[in-house]
Amino acid sequence: MKTSSDYLKEASAVVEKIDVQQGIERHKSGDAIFVDVRDSADIASTGTIAGALKIPRGFIEFAADDTTPFHNKALSKDQEIILVCGAGGMAALTGKTMMEMGYTNIKNVGGIGDWIKAEGPLEE
Repeated sequence: MKTSSDYLKEASAVVEKIDVQQGIERHKSGDAIFVDVRDSADIASTGTIAGALKIPRGFIEFAADDTTPFHNKALSKDQEIILVCGAGGMAALTGKTMMEMGYTNIKNVGGIGDWIKAEGPLEE
């Protein structure tokens, strides 16, 4: 039987983790899509990365699937996509799911608290 720790280890093994400074540089370049996978209440309480898509972890399979009417057209299978969450775990799990769906350039920047602390760009 698998535990949550097992799932997290598996996800962390396949989803590249980048540090916040790398994430800020990728944000400045404008070449990456940022996705905040937290729920709307968490985003409302802390804010999020400037320009980030807000797609909750529980909805990602629908938003990432181009065969559903819920597909988010900003998501492309070969586009660099950088995920953020509360602490990094949900971003890793989301990234693994997206990779299993055929996305090829997924990264995990970790938690929004680290982004805020590093003074990364935030939505106003």
